[in-house]
Amino acid sequence: MLGILVFISCKKENTVEPPTESEVVEETTLEVKVEPLIAIVPHDVSLGQYFTFLDSLLMKYDTLLPYQIDEHVLVRTNDWIINRLIDTDYYLMEEKGEFAYDNRRLVILHKGDTLVIPDSIATQQICDAIANTTIDVNIPEFKLRIRVGEEVKYTILVRVGRDERKYLELAGREVDLRTATGTGYIYRINRDPIFINPSNGRRFYTTQRDDGKRTRMPQIPWLEPELDGYRYGHLIHPTSNPKTLGKAYSNGCVGLGEADTWRLYYYAPEGTKVVFRYDLEVVDYKLDTIRLKNIYRR
Repeated sequence: MLGILVFISCKKENTVEPPTESEVVEETTLEVKVEPLIAIVPHDVSLGQYFTFLDSLLMKYDTLLPYQIDEHVLVRTNDWIINRLIDTDYYLMEEKGEFAYDNRRLVILHKGDTLVIPDSIATQQICDAIANTTIDVNIPEFKLRIRVGEEVKYTILVRVGRDERKYLELAGREVDLRTATGTGYIYRINRDPIFINPSNGRRFYTTQRDDGKRTRMPQIPWLEPELDGYRYGHLIHPTSNPKTLGKAYSNGCVGLGEADTWRLYYYAPEGTKVVFRYDLEVVDYKLDTIRLKNIYRR
């Protein structure tokens, strides 16, 4: 709720003579409260409809506001949406006894939900925070950190590429599966990716979960970094098998849990700084320096 202070001078009226110096001028202060702009969700919006709904809403307000907002600013203003998306994590739902074959059918926004449209000041604050964000991946530590300035907002367990070379049909050659190091930025985001087995080039539509059940591949955005001017194809994306987290397991990509991927997505729009490093000495929570396992034998 924004408050604007309006100063109103309440002088006594005298139509016959002008006021004398001895007359007291009374001044009162009234607080006029300005309601924030709010959008009401007109119907239930499933995950499969979610991005289309946001795009249409942003298009509407692009013509109404004298400043520009995007999906990340809107959702960061209404961060309860991120919690709704996090709750669609297959394994979080499994813990509650719920089975989700297709996350696209899960309702994210309910009819009657209210979305606060940020004002220009709030918009600038979020944009400044995003501009000051770094996605920091330390490969042998299996950790991805979301840093805003000097503050670590989140530390996320990930999996990284295997220490081997392998022929991948998708690349058409033998490739180094070790996750590359370098400094760069998020080059591209795919909000509804298709899934292709890099080993044989075949598209697949379902996945077998750690509990042995099979589900449709979830719709969760993938992030593609560019490091030192190169795009290695080492994406940042969710894994449907969190038992592989904390291991050198992938074909080079950085994998993380579904819930963590949603959180990362809204902290890392295109252009966000990314650092992939290979630091074997780290400081633990006790402030002791420890040496990590040299997974790539460097």
